[in-house]
Amino acid sequence: MKLVAVADDEQWNALTANPADVQWIKAEENFLFSQYADADAFFIMQPGTSYQYAETASPVFINCVTTTLQELQMPLNVVRINGWHGFLQRPVWEVAGVAGDNIKAITERINKKIVFVKDEPGLTAARIIAMIINEAFFALGDDVSTKAAMDTAMKLGTNYPYGPFEWAEKIGIENIFSLLQKLSLQNKRYQPAPALVNAIQNK
Repeated sequence: MKLVAVADDEQWNALTANPADVQWIKAEENFLFSQYADADAFFIMQPGTSYQYAETASPVFINCVTTTLQELQMPLNVVRINGWHGFLQRPVWEVAGVAGDNIKAITERINKKIVFVKDEPGLTAARIIAMIINEAFFALGDDVSTKAAMDTAMKLGTNYPYGPFEWAEKIGIENIFSLLQKLSLQNKRYQPAPALVNAIQNK
């Protein structure tokens, strides 16, 4: 099986970590699908790049947490996954899109279990983690505690792998902010905390 990926180093290491009978090829951004006509699937983990997805009939996994397939007007062979740092390493992936057997075959080959979810902004896990991070920024703005203390408390109290501010740093605070902004258009409870807004403005 030949899989082609556009990914940064952390994403690449996460994709290729599980031993399997797979040939991984690391492609440059904005490659042509015709360059890899024999590829079984593609993983586009760097958002913001432009591809002609209709050029291939093979499955294409895109790292697109905030924007839906419907909004992007993607063909049926394209599915969304969460390629944020810290998520690709997980044994279970959320997939939004057509639940075809070819998608299942690819993910099984790279030792990933999948859960198909609705094509909505944030999928499921990212939406929840963004809210946890936002609540931590509300607490920070209210001088409840320090970032380090809140990170420690969450890891010890909930057995999370990272505290909320560690998650924000790892994922990218801009990604969290963009998702919350998008979600807040539908529901004001997702409104970014003032301390988070300040953190974005001061970057």
